[in-house]
Amino acid sequence: MSYLSGKNILLGVTGGIAAYKSAELVRRLREQDAVVRVVMTAGAMEFITPLTLQALSGHPVATDLLDPAAEAAMGHIELARWADAVLVAPATANFIARRVHGRGDDLLTAVCLASAAPQAVAPAMNRGMWEDPATRENIAVLEARGIRVFGPAEGSQACGDSGPGRLLEADELVEKLAGLFSTAELAGCRVLVTAGPTREALDPVRYISNRSSGKMGFAVAAAAAEAGAQVTMVAGPVALQTPERVERIDVVTAAEMQQAVLGQLDGTDIFIAAAAVADYRPQAVARQKLKKSAAHLTLELERNPDILATVAAREDAPFSVGFAAETESMEQNARQKLQAKLLDMIAANRVGEHLGFDADENALQVFWEGGSAELELARKSVLARQLIALVAERYHHKHNDDKVIKLHAKDPA
Repeated sequence: MSYLSGKNILLGVTGGIAAYKSAELVRRLREQDAVVRVVMTAGAMEFITPLTLQALSGHPVATDLLDPAAEAAMGHIELARWADAVLVAPATANFIARRVHGRGDDLLTAVCLASAAPQAVAPAMNRGMWEDPATRENIAVLEARGIRVFGPAEGSQACGDSGPGRLLEADELVEKLAGLFSTAELAGCRVLVTAGPTREALDPVRYISNRSSGKMGFAVAAAAAEAGAQVTMVAGPVALQTPERVERIDVVTAAEMQQAVLGQLDGTDIFIAAAAVADYRPQAVARQKLKKSAAHLTLELERNPDILATVAAREDAPFSVGFAAETESMEQNARQKLQAKLLDMIAANRVGEHLGFDADENALQVFWEGGSAELELARKSVLARQLIALVAERYHHKHNDDKVIKLHAKDPA
């Protein structure tokens, strides 16, 4: 199964002779079930037409930063947020230099500047240009900033020279791009995630629930799998496809979710409670449909179990991460939950105003004892990877601290 399946890949094509190879690259990415959108520079269009890449990708090709139709909705920002990864292939020496200096005067550089997604460049240029000290310094700067460099390959070049500077073949680029989604940050770890809402029945046709779509929890499960973890997800009733390499257990009620979670805890290293569990359930469930008769209907409710608090309070508790959906006093309420429930970490988000429930984008403030981090507005898939990176960092930090404490306990001297 491909790490690129279902991923949104933004392919940037710049003006070099190797631009013709981008057609094959798009085709290979589509074969891996990736969703591909292409941004071309003016130079790239001298070598290959946008129509070719549109036909292969199945999406219109973006070329103009100041396109009135696209920019009316801030098109370059939308593309930046849409992308799960950005690959510029081929990347000319000119583009690399402009990227180093933070230029944003065409669509491709503007998208690269605005995107929080992992980024990579695949250089393609003359051997002499590749070996020039300015290019070598520029490549070092990009790598230092976390931008991956794929290639170049060695061999004969269009100019007649031979040496380093050739664009990697499409299959190699696809393999390296897939590697961006396989971090191994949680290799060897077992992660348990809850996602979606729960439904608490009133009668055979009605229930109490909430607006959770499950998108954030599913994105977190997918990101944990990409980080190398063995992932089990307990999901409430949602209409979402199971992420690859994730084992899924479907439940409906809070009681069923608790039972499933407790049944999976043995051997779990990290528990991430992203589900929006109903706080209350009806004290009694009517066997027949409740008829509309009286002007008012009173329901007796009782509290559901607090699954996260139950798990975090165990002596053998895994590293426990909670979510807090808040409409006000977000930091105060989140920190209170962090302490009251004995959590290792909590991710808080503001709901309403097109954020949180039902939305494809979100923003998080993450808190732990002695620290915090702010994850800015992004697609939930991108946000989930950022969150998992934080979880991995804090988990390994705590794990190493525990090792030191045990070592000192055994040998006080």
